[in-house]
Amino acid sequence: MILNDVDGFTFDFTDAINAFVFDEKDKSKPTYHGAPMKAVDIVVELDAAYLFIEIKDFNDPETYNINAPADGEDLKKISNSFKWLKNYLKYKYRDSYLYRHAEQKVDKPIHYLCLLSFDNALNNVMQKVLKNELPIGKASPRWQTKLAESCQVLNIDKWNQAFPNWPVHKIA
Repeated sequence: MILNDVDGFTFDFTDAINAFVFDEKDKSKPTYHGAPMKAVDIVVELDAAYLFIEIKDFNDPETYNINAPADGEDLKKISNSFKWLKNYLKYKYRDSYLYRHAEQKVDKPIHYLCLLSFDNALNNVMQKVLKNELPIGKASPRWQTKLAESCQVLNIDKWNQAFPNWPVHKIA
């Protein structure tokens, strides 16, 4: 199943049962939500799992690079930008989980995949923070199910290495 031009990218999910734009803006489409919550860009249904995919292609990744040498006001701006993005990605997942729960579509493990235009080091930092805050695994002994099975933050190169059966390409 091929998804063309999703935020400037083309995805090929060859083994998917279904794949669709989840944050649909067109009210006439069956995947439009209409509720005032956030939504991940793509949902993919596989035989054994769901994929929630969020895409962010930044013109200036350094705005979020908490690994870069900075101090004073620059460090504060970068830290605030990173925190904003982390919260944005976190709530995109959580709201999407609520949508799918209300649709009774959380009957398989869910993997959260973020495709970001950052270098590997910054993606690794974001991944660690998201894994902690989503949270990944059972966060409470009272919970009977996990909110997410895994969380990965990747750029295009790492995505295509990790998921050769689901290649992604940026549209020129």
